Amino acid sequence: MALSLKPKHVSRYKDIATLLWKYGRGDIARSLDADAPPPAAGAEAPAKELARDLEELGPAYIKLGQILSTRADLLPSTYLDALSRLQDDVEPFPFERAKTIIEEELGVRLSKAFSAFDPTPIAAASLGQVYRAALRDGRPVAVKVQRPDIESRIEEDGEAFEEIADLVDRHVRGGRDHAYRDMVAEFRKVLATELDYLQEANNLKAIGAELADFPLLVIPRPYDDYTSRRVLTMEYVEGTKITGLHPVVLIDVDTERLADELFRGYLKQVLLDGLFHADPHPGNVLLTSDHRLALVDLGMVGRLSSEVRDRLLRFLLAASEGHGERAAEAVVGIARPSEDARPDDFRRAIAELVQRYAGSTVGDLQMGRVLLEISRLSAETGMALPPELSTVGKTLLHLDLVGRTLAPDFDPNASIRRYSAELMSRRMRQEARPGNVFATLLEAKDFVGKLPERAGKILDLAAENGLRLKVDAIDEHLLIEGLHKIANRIALGLVLASLIVGAALLMHVPTRFQILGYPGLAMVFFLGAAAGGVALAASIVFGDATRRDPDRRRG
Repeated sequence: MALSLKPKHVSRYKDIATLLWKYGRGDIARSLDADAPPPAAGAEAPAKELARDLEELGPAYIKLGQILSTRADLLPSTYLDALSRLQDDVEPFPFERAKTIIEEELGVRLSKAFSAFDPTPIAAASLGQVYRAALRDGRPVAVKVQRPDIESRIEEDGEAFEEIADLVDRHVRGGRDHAYRDMVAEFRKVLATELDYLQEANNLKAIGAELADFPLLVIPRPYDDYTSRRVLTMEYVEGTKITGLHPVVLIDVDTERLADELFRGYLKQVLLDGLFHADPHPGNVLLTSDHRLALVDLGMVGRLSSEVRDRLLRFLLAASEGHGERAAEAVVGIARPSEDARPDDFRRAIAELVQRYAGSTVGDLQMGRVLLEISRLSAETGMALPPELSTVGKTLLHLDLVGRTLAPDFDPNASIRRYSAELMSRRMRQEARPGNVFATLLEAKDFVGKLPERAGKILDLAAENGLRLKVDAIDEHLLIEGLHKIANRIALGLVLASLIVGAALLMHVPTRFQILGYPGLAMVFFLGAAAGGVALAASIVFGDATRRDPDRRRG
């Protein structure tokens, strides 16, 4: 097998090969590193161990694991669960490095930009870490600083991933079916976005505006003058991670209302706005001191087209009511069937899945799990779904975790039913916005303006007897040719039958002309009929088995 790998990435190839050996993909690993140790016979590494291994390998591997947590068509459910919980808490880098980056990015000394700056980070992740500070006017802020040299490391890891994915797509069976190179390309695009803090600041503004009508949800406000590509300064929100809450703290909190508000807020983001926070795992949701929920770390967002939003809304409404057939039709409408697709099997499997989960509470039903399961079913039946649906599935899976933490008895189906009427009405109002109305009016204006000219052409053709109606429902040339063939064979059959009858009658007429002791003329008729019968049979067997090209037939 010919490899096209770069020597500078040897250590990365070895890490990936070791992972592939350990977790059961030795066929790929052999093409990357012949010295990688084989997996223990009969041993299967647990999903949690895979998550730990990815955390140890660094930020690119952590993010790759988070992307893989949405690929139900590649991994079993236990691995999806473990990878969806990947946390990237790591050792902080020195404050002096952070100070240098801040001053380089903002173009001002740290003491001039901030009246106070705590050198101890309040959070340290794989891509950056967060400090608490105060602006010159005393407003408390959180300052997020990108890790030194992280962009170059991510770029090199991304190149290695892409080279291996290209190798797998070209040489490993099933590579083209899963399109690993496309998945890695999307992964690198997501990472590039997360490394751009200006984009994250825009996300904070956009999603903050989307959730302005939800008083129990808080989105930190960014400060543009103190933000750059590698430094993000935003409003400081005092709160405790959901994962760190003691049950006693929740006694005085209306957790049911909080869970409902959070769920409704995400339904609005996903189904109405098309831009949503795609990483609401429990570590990114804080309970504030005034008993609200704050959403932090908005580097990863998802986007949905209008068509996907409409279909997803129909699916959620049908699924919440337990209508499996309607839910299946909503999903099938946005699937792209392959050559060997089985749409009926896909439709039937979705209906059964929805009906199986109908009536479950949040303790039993995970709507995100249902969407990820549908992604797996789509791969099995050759019905490719938009990748954004997997992102939505992962997002809802995280919401399920947050919901179970806040209110174990919260029922998302009931929330969807309560909110469905408002969702539909707001969706209709959204489609009736001035921009959409004006676009429709412009299209109508173009249609009306061209209508007289088109009508005149039709009337001229009708007056000149040049109007023709072409119907492709049946090929008339093929039909006439078939009828001619049938008529010819019937006529030939009648002639052959007449020869046989004539031969039988002439057998009783005495004559000096004989063949093999029989009347000669009778034998000529009989042999001619036999030869014609053989020719007719050959024509039927060999001629009809070969179909002529339809285009040549029409020509």
